[in-house]
Amino acid sequence: MGSSWSRREFLGRTSVAGLAAGLAGAVGAPAVLLGSESRNEQIRVGCVGIRGRGQSHIDAFSGFPGVKVVALCDVDEKVLGTAAELLEKRTGQKIQRVVDYRKLVEDPGVDAVTIATPNHTHSLIGIAAMAAGKDVYVEKPCSHNVWEGRQLAAAARKYRRLCQHGTQGRSCPAIVEGIRKLREGIIGQIYMARGLCFKWRPSIGRIPDEPVPAGVHYDLWLGPAPQRPFSRNRFHYNWHWHWDYGSGDMGNQGVHEMDMARWGLGVGLPAKVQAAGGHFMFDDDQETPNTLVAIFEYPAEKKMLVFETRHWMTNHEDFGSGSSNAVGVTFYGSEGYMQVYYFGYRTYLGQARTPGPKATGSSNEFETFLRGVRSRKVEDLGVEIEEGHLSSALCHLGNISYRLGRTLHFDPKTETFPSDAEANRLLTRPYRAPFVVPKIATEQLDRGY
Repeated sequence: MGSSWSRREFLGRTSVAGLAAGLAGAVGAPAVLLGSESRNEQIRVGCVGIRGRGQSHIDAFSGFPGVKVVALCDVDEKVLGTAAELLEKRTGQKIQRVVDYRKLVEDPGVDAVTIATPNHTHSLIGIAAMAAGKDVYVEKPCSHNVWEGRQLAAAARKYRRLCQHGTQGRSCPAIVEGIRKLREGIIGQIYMARGLCFKWRPSIGRIPDEPVPAGVHYDLWLGPAPQRPFSRNRFHYNWHWHWDYGSGDMGNQGVHEMDMARWGLGVGLPAKVQAAGGHFMFDDDQETPNTLVAIFEYPAEKKMLVFETRHWMTNHEDFGSGSSNAVGVTFYGSEGYMQVYYFGYRTYLGQARTPGPKATGSSNEFETFLRGVRSRKVEDLGVEIEEGHLSSALCHLGNISYRLGRTLHFDPKTETFPSDAEANRLLTRPYRAPFVVPKIATEQLDRGY
């Protein structure tokens, strides 16, 4: 074992059961040490997927002291070249340019990997990176389906890596304060949370298939997805609206609200889900619904979670104004309600809806990831991958119910639909070799829920 690997190995012998104790997401949960030494040396970061949100990763991590972005990876050589040139000009440092993520994650000169690729490669790349000894920051949703999300969470346990999910609410002090007040009973007994995602999303139109653009490594981009001709309407950003790669706005924007709703309710995965919606108003290439309502039931906890997305809103329901988007979560209790949004919260108490405590602030999700990498404490992360998996899986369950057009009963312990082969088939996918998400042996791992 070489010195570069040894430097990243955990030296402690913290039990996996002890590790799981830090994953509940409760405010004030005990710290869990994942190694006996902090990583105080420079953290070398490699960014995979550098268009859009990936550029935010580059900008953020290259601005922290003691952190250096050393490698960029993208299947589009034009995007890769432009981003690398800008970073080299800003830092005066030579940046490694990589097309294939497999080369980057195996590089011993990289300590942490950030992932901002399309959804269908998040778990695949995250598992490969952790198997190679890297800590991982993976954008939301962390998975393309429920099964591979569980493998990603299991990989963090098996390889003893820090893995943070890219939903930012738990890294915002104002929202942390709001959730703490929920736990303290500010609105009484909480029985429901309603998340909404109303965004002004125009039609993507209809675009015919075409030759692969020069410099685009399309086979790498497809990864585990089925082989099919290239289309710009299934490539940059518009891949969100196709089942092979994305999960619609339920899993795109909605996973942020799902995570805050689960957190505030104190629940995991549901016992029952029902969803309805469709592709309304626009006639275009989009496969996923642009209007959707999903209801998740937790009978043992006597709680319910509702999520709604609209693509062309008519009102804001107290989130946003004018031409802005409207996203957030409302918690309903016996003594009032609380609205949580990016980034802050406000309360309304009693039948008179008297304004109560409120706060606003900003998120520091990249800072929390680096804090966890240095301290080796799960508690220092924003959304640890177990929580990220559960919130992402919730979105997938809503989409499965929508796609099948019926109510589904779910077993949160096995993460399967009992006696429902049709629904269970949608918990995973056929993987196109060699881009196969591996099954991580979990029989000796405590999943922490």
